[in-house]
Amino acid sequence: MKTFLVSIFLYLSFGLCAQTITVQSPNGQIAVHIDLSNELQYTVFYKGQPLIYPSPLGFELQDEPAIHKGFTLLNDARSNFQQESWAPVVKNKHAQVTMKWNETHLALVEKGGEKRRMDLFFRAYNNGIAFRYQLYSSQRIGNRAISREMTGFSVPAHAQAWIAEYDPSYTSSQESEFNKRPVSALKPTTVAGLPLLVEINKDNYLAITEANLDNFPGCYIGREAEDTTAKVMLTTKLSPLPGEKEEGIKARFADKIYTPWRVVMIADKPGHFIESEIVQSLNPPCAIDDPSWIQPGLCAWDHWWSGEVKMEMAVIKQYIDFAAAQGWPYMLIDWQWYGPFNQAQADITKPAPQLDMTEIIAYARERNVRIWLWLYSTDANRNNAFEEAFALYQQWGIAGVKIDFMDRDDQDMVNWYRKVIKKAAEHRLMVNFHGAYKPDGIERTYPNMITREGVLGEEYAKFSKRITAAHNVTLPFTRMLAGPMDYTPGGFLNVTPERFKNQSPTQVMNTRCAELAKFVIYESPLTVFSDHPKHVLGQPGSDFLKIVPTVWDDIRFIDGYPGEYIALAKRSGKNWFIGAMNNHAARKIDLLTDFLPAGEYELEYWADANDATENPTKLQKKRLIIESGTTITIRMANSGGYVAVLKPL
Repeated sequence: MKTFLVSIFLYLSFGLCAQTITVQSPNGQIAVHIDLSNELQYTVFYKGQPLIYPSPLGFELQDEPAIHKGFTLLNDARSNFQQESWAPVVKNKHAQVTMKWNETHLALVEKGGEKRRMDLFFRAYNNGIAFRYQLYSSQRIGNRAISREMTGFSVPAHAQAWIAEYDPSYTSSQESEFNKRPVSALKPTTVAGLPLLVEINKDNYLAITEANLDNFPGCYIGREAEDTTAKVMLTTKLSPLPGEKEEGIKARFADKIYTPWRVVMIADKPGHFIESEIVQSLNPPCAIDDPSWIQPGLCAWDHWWSGEVKMEMAVIKQYIDFAAAQGWPYMLIDWQWYGPFNQAQADITKPAPQLDMTEIIAYARERNVRIWLWLYSTDANRNNAFEEAFALYQQWGIAGVKIDFMDRDDQDMVNWYRKVIKKAAEHRLMVNFHGAYKPDGIERTYPNMITREGVLGEEYAKFSKRITAAHNVTLPFTRMLAGPMDYTPGGFLNVTPERFKNQSPTQVMNTRCAELAKFVIYESPLTVFSDHPKHVLGQPGSDFLKIVPTVWDDIRFIDGYPGEYIALAKRSGKNWFIGAMNNHAARKIDLLTDFLPAGEYELEYWADANDATENPTKLQKKRLIIESGTTITIRMANSGGYVAVLKPL
C-alpha cells in the first residue's frame, strides 16, 4: 500500500493561493489531487494507481462566462480528519453507522472579470470520495441560471460499465436494465442513469452516483465528444427545467446554492459497494423530532398483479386477511380507490362509491394491519390537494401514501418531492414514490421517505420478458447502491423461461427460492409483496416470509458478480439471514460463515430442489447444526436461489 502525504503548496498573494491540493482517505489507499493551476481539475488515485484521470470541474451559466479557471484560493485548505457516528431511524443496512474521512474546503474567487466566488468541498473516505460545489450570487441582481455542469470522470477507454439508458427528453420513470458495455460505447447523446458501475479492471471498480439532492436537478452521465482513444471522458448531464431543451437552463438561483454531492465509491470488488453507507451519510441528520411512528415491514398489495383491478370491499378485505395471516403490518390499496385518476374531477379525499373507508380501516385495525393509499401525482398536486388529504389520512389512521407517475427529476420536481415528504411527516405518513427518480440518501433526514421505485421491478413480468434472472442479479450492484428500491417481489407462479408468458395472474422466470432470496438481498424497509393470497398461503416458502425482516443491523457481501450471481448475509438481532441468487446458469458456490461470532448455530435453509430447473416451484427445506466459520456449499438451479437463517445456540 502506498501512503500519500497530504501536501499543500501555499503562497501569499491577494489571498492564499495553491497550485495542487491533495486529500487522502484515512487508510491512505485513496487520494484526490485538485489542480488549481489553470483550468480546475481533479484526479483520483487508488492504491497508488490513477482510477480517474485529470477531469474538469466547474459550470457554464446563461449570459455569463463559464466559471472553471483562473482562481485564487482565499483560505487555508489543509484537510481535516472528521468522524461521525449515528443510528439510522430505519436500518437499511446497519443499526449503527460510523464514517471517517478527511475533508478540505476550497474557497475560490476568480482573479479577474467579475471575481465570482465558487467553493469546493472534497471528502476522501476509505471506500470512496465525494465532492460538491457552492455557488454564490453575482454582482448582478436577480437569478443566475446554470446551463451545464462541467464535472467529468476520465476513465480508461478499455473500462466496462453497467449502463441504464433513459429517454433523452429526461422524462423517465428510471426503469431500465443495466447492461454491461464498454465505456467507449457511450455517445455524447447518451443519457445514462446513476448509479453507474464502472469496472476499470478485475481489481478496481468505481460506482458514480449523487447524494443530498436538494433544490438542484438530477444527474446523468454522457460522454465528451472530443475525448481521446485512450481515455473516455464521462460527462455530467443535468435534467433541464420544464420547457427547456437539453442545452437550456438546468437550475436557477439568486442566493448561494449547494449542489448535490458527487459520489465515487471505490473498491476492489463491486459487491463491497452494497455495504457502503456513504450516500445516506452525506445527508443531514434526521429532521423529524419524534420518528417513532415510522415502522418498516412487509405489505400486501391489492389485486392488480393477479388480474385486473378489483376495487371492491371483499377483495380489499381478502388482502387484509392475507397480511394478517402472514403477520405483516400493512396492506396497500392501489389505483382507482378514489375512482378515475389523473382527471380534473379526481378527489383524493373521497373514496369511490363502492368503498367504505371507515369499514376498511376498522376491519384492518382489528387484524393489526394498517392501510397505505395510492395517489396519482397530478391529483395530489392539483391546488395542493395533498395538504388537505394528508391531514384527513392522519385522522383516518392511514400509514402511508404511494405517489406515482412523476417521471421527472428536474429542479422543480426535486423540490416538489421534498415539499411532499415534509408535509407527510407533519401528518405521520410514510411515503413510497413510484414513477420516481433514484434515491439520494434523503431517508436519513426524512426517514418517512421509506422506499421508492425508480427500478425495473417485478411488475414488468406482467407485460414483458424483461425481468430475467440476469437482471435480478445485476440490480444489487447497480440501482440498489443509491438506496431502497420498491421492486415488489413475491411472485409465486414460478416457471422456466421457456414456459413463461405474459398473463394475469402473473408468472416469474425464476425458482421459488430465488424469489425468497429477493426479500433478503433487495433493500426496501417497506417491502411490497406482489402476489395473490391463494398462490401463497400454505405454499412452500410462505413460512420464510413470516420471519424475514425488512431492516437490518449489519450486512456482509459474501460473493458475486453483476449479472452472474450474488450472496449476501444480513443480521437482525442475533440471527443472520443469507440470500443468494443466480443467473440462468446453474451454479455451486461455497459460502464462508466467517462473519458469525464464535459458537454453534442452527442453520435452517430453503434451497432449490434437485429438479428445480424443470420445476421451479419446488424447494427443499432442512435444519442442521454448524460451527461459525464453516463453509456452506449451496447449489442453485438455473435462475435459482437460496435462503437461510442462522440462529445461535
